[in-house]
Amino acid sequence: EKRTMTLIEKNGYHDSVYINAAKIFQGIHTEKRKDRILVRYGDDSVSPRLTFKDEYSQRVSYELAFNALKYQDLLEEILLDSCVYPCQSIPDELTSLLVVMLYDLQDRKFQARDTFDEEDPVAEVRKIEGYLHSFRTKLAAALARCRIKHDALSIEYILPETIRKQEQRASALPLCVWINTYKISLQDVFRDLEKKGFTRVETVSDFGRYTYCVDQHCHDVLVFPSSLKEELLNLDLFADYKLLLQ
Repeated sequence: EKRTMTLIEKNGYHDSVYINAAKIFQGIHTEKRKDRILVRYGDDSVSPRLTFKDEYSQRVSYELAFNALKYQDLLEEILLDSCVYPCQSIPDELTSLLVVMLYDLQDRKFQARDTFDEEDPVAEVRKIEGYLHSFRTKLAAALARCRIKHDALSIEYILPETIRKQEQRASALPLCVWINTYKISLQDVFRDLEKKGFTRVETVSDFGRYTYCVDQHCHDVLVFPSSLKEELLNLDLFADYKLLLQ
């Protein structure tokens, strides 16, 4: 049976990912001047305790937190414009969870997420999820007004141009993958990738759709096209930690 590291589907994350992402965001969110604070995030003086199921869960938690940070001003504007925030039933300590889950909700085009039967539900996540879902029409309308105000086709165009250019460059960078030689040999990795339809080429300039090459300086490092990220993470080689995404 095929095993993967994937803890998410196209329609959402596990509850634990939202909780960890909210804890991370709580510690990195941008603090506004006191005379400009409209959204309050509670006390972040205590370092949060993070518990990840595996490397993939850790990575997507950080990705979600940093995406929320990147769009913090926009997400706060949506919450305020839609009158979803403030809410007496949601304490300041859950505002980070509210912001993180709002980012994910708009990223899913305000569609309901899939639930995972094998996971114990987290009460705070389900509470925020239900609250946001009940106001999804107002939230979508507030997002549309923000896009109109900024004359933006999507939220990416609301970001400063310098950040957008940085993201474009970063998304085009090849993926570097370490071979865990404690668990598998280089030759076994090559054979496994060949069975999966990958072709080994000499250099990055020779890249095609399902290709990879060996790093010229580190022979236990493989380089793949950036477009293969999600497909690579679904390979057994990653699930078994025989390959590690750098």
